[in-house]
Amino acid sequence: MSLSNEAFYPVGSLDQFMIQVGRVIELNGLQIAVFRTSDGNVFAIRNQSPHPKGGPLAEGIVSGHYLYDPLYDWKIDLETGNVQAPDNGRVQTYPVRLEDGQVWVATSEFLAV
Repeated sequence: MSLSNEAFYPVGSLDQFMIQVGRVIELNGLQIAVFRTSDGNVFAIRNQSPHPKGGPLAEGIVSGHYLYDPLYDWKIDLETGNVQAPDNGRVQTYPVRLEDGQVWVATSEFLAV
């Protein structure tokens, strides 16, 4: 995916994202879960579990840069979207930019609905 095809959108001020608590935003018709970690980083992933039965991720537990799926307890790396062994799978991640206290999330043009 080329960065030149991505557009960043403002999704709220940093203080609107509680530490270690997911928040769902809708962007270009997609539900995206945004997480602010205890070290001040912000990550955005698709709000859909990679588990075969699916389910939301925003209510998962955050520990470090990992999210624990609220339904299946799969451990997901917030940076890469990769599910950790012994499970496997991947969640779509989205670039995040912090600028002047605002959180911006990017999606690719081809994802727009």
